[in-house]
Amino acid sequence: MNPAKRHAIFERFYQANPEPRGELEFNSSFELLIAVILSAQATDISVNRATRGLYKKANTPKAILKLGVARLETHIKTIGLYRTKARNIIATCQQLLSEHDGQVPHDRAALEALPGVGRKTANVVLNIAFGEPTIAVDTHLFRIANRTGLAPGKTPLAVEQKLLKVVPKAYLQHAHHWLILHGRYVCMARKPLCANCVIERLCEYRHKTPQLVS
Repeated sequence: MNPAKRHAIFERFYQANPEPRGELEFNSSFELLIAVILSAQATDISVNRATRGLYKKANTPKAILKLGVARLETHIKTIGLYRTKARNIIATCQQLLSEHDGQVPHDRAALEALPGVGRKTANVVLNIAFGEPTIAVDTHLFRIANRTGLAPGKTPLAVEQKLLKVVPKAYLQHAHHWLILHGRYVCMARKPLCANCVIERLCEYRHKTPQLVS
């Protein structure tokens, strides 16, 4: 895919949705961090349902530590892998208090050192909480990058690195939001809605679904 086509793709995303937002609900960088930890192998909808109740009870590292693992589990038990996530969240809160004065660090290495936080989670926090032009590659974004020809790669890291090189700088801040939302609601895994796609004529996918007949 050539640079002109990539630019046109992101221009269309911008025209359709100038200020894209993630779907996790939060009111602080700490709430965002916990929500993203919980979102691994879970939907944003299920995470929001759990955190609405949790954050009313505890939304700081100290408050969640006071809950303890068992009580934290009761708030997040509807989310997959909740026991492991509860232990990681408690450990993360302890580390935030002991090493970062209870604040979410604005540093990739420090973020990835937190229990339950990997590269994707760190990228989300850096992008949304701190405004850095990072790209968090989830299953949707990985599929889109390869399917469309935008940034083919065999691993999430390869796709991330390619996107950082080829996405026009003017669109880099919001690129991962546009692509993730596009993958969730339009370019879905089993049957992409090509007839409803704003980049259908620019996409290089060879097996596009046919136009809908009214």
